[in-house]
Amino acid sequence: MNPNQRIHAISAWIDAAPDNQNRDPEAQLFGRIAKVAEESGTMEDVERELLDVAFAALAAVVHLHAADPQPVYVLSLLDDHIEQVAQMAKRP
Repeated sequence: MNPNQRIHAISAWIDAAPDNQNRDPEAQLFGRIAKVAEESGTMEDVERELLDVAFAALAAVVHLHAADPQPVYVLSLLDDHIEQVAQMAKRP
């Protein structure tokens, strides 16, 4: 399983959790975004927490594309975004 497939599988696992079964999709998305805010204040094991935040954000992007006919390649979206930011950083 490639990283994109793993992200989609974990996102589906989160959606299938008993607490999420009857939740509105917007509430599910808020829960993922709240995870980012929750983790941002910790000082213990900073690297792991930052990676948790990054993963929560990628899983939220997957959730935003849940209705797409094909699974979104979230790592490609991230790569495109990094390229856009890199281009902005080159501007005077």
